[in-house]
Amino acid sequence: MSKSIVLTGITTTGTPHLGNYAGAIRPAINASKDEQVRPFYFLADYHALIKCNEPARVKQSSLEIAATWLALGLDTSNAVFYRQSDVPEILELTWMLTCVTAKGLMNRAHAYKAAVAENEETEGNDPDKGITMGLFSYPILMAADILMFNANKVPVGKDQIQHIEMARDIASRFNHIYGEHFVLPEAVLDDNAATLLGLDGRKMSKSYNNTIPLFEPEKKLRKLINKIKTNSLEPGEPKDTEGCTLFGIYQAFANHHEVEAIRQRYAEGIGWGEMKQVLFEKINDEIAPARERYEALMEAPEHIEQQLQEGAEKARAITRPFINTLREAVGISRLAI
Repeated sequence: MSKSIVLTGITTTGTPHLGNYAGAIRPAINASKDEQVRPFYFLADYHALIKCNEPARVKQSSLEIAATWLALGLDTSNAVFYRQSDVPEILELTWMLTCVTAKGLMNRAHAYKAAVAENEETEGNDPDKGITMGLFSYPILMAADILMFNANKVPVGKDQIQHIEMARDIASRFNHIYGEHFVLPEAVLDDNAATLLGLDGRKMSKSYNNTIPLFEPEKKLRKLINKIKTNSLEPGEPKDTEGCTLFGIYQAFANHHEVEAIRQRYAEGIGWGEMKQVLFEKINDEIAPARERYEALMEAPEHIEQQLQEGAEKARAITRPFINTLREAVGISRLAI
């Protein structure tokens, strides 16, 4: 029985934070150890260029993300861990797919429509002002990432479901014209994945500058947790767990019994200062061992590079023969041997 292929990309534009860890990285690391699937994880550095024109930031983010996943125990013996830019066949496939993708399909992409709408709200602006072809057509690059390995399942957030549907549409069109080459991928939503709030009470996101970096040193981690916004209820006054940033983050790190114990303490009026201390200790206990490994990896970029190159070779063992098959299918091949 062949293993199901599961593929996940990580855009290299920022530093991994607690929200990334609880919502995506931790479940993906656990999945990397499942011998019933063949997981593919990649640094989506070409995707990063769509919204970031700071070379140093893209490079540093690639280092930090790779170090994070390795420090947290990614099983590279089972998973294929690679950098998107080390697999040139993905970009070749992107062009093949571009040539069968309807412009109207791209017109409906949420990110493009949102950018146009924002422009139209500004009087006198061209609807397409500031919109690059990277932003417009990146769902095709995402489709190539997925279809290059004929991934069966792609774990995504709700905002990415449309892109998986587009990948299916593009694959179907290519298959219709050139024969059956691609599996139609399925989006996988984890209803239990944690979505954490940030320092200001909004969703934790680098866009809001409200994140808590995953591997901050202990002193900085404590300071950031102490900065989390709370209400003015005094110690001894009952507090609501619903919508509470501190409780939400704690819930993502604690087991059921610990969560229920803290819920009771909220009802009894735990002070915010005490709750912040409890939260700091809970996070630090889980993160500290991986933080040491992360710091060591950040000092050994050559080891990380070796891991990525080994992953790229595993990936290209699949992509090189497949792209040759696709070249033959579209009529791009040698005229004689």
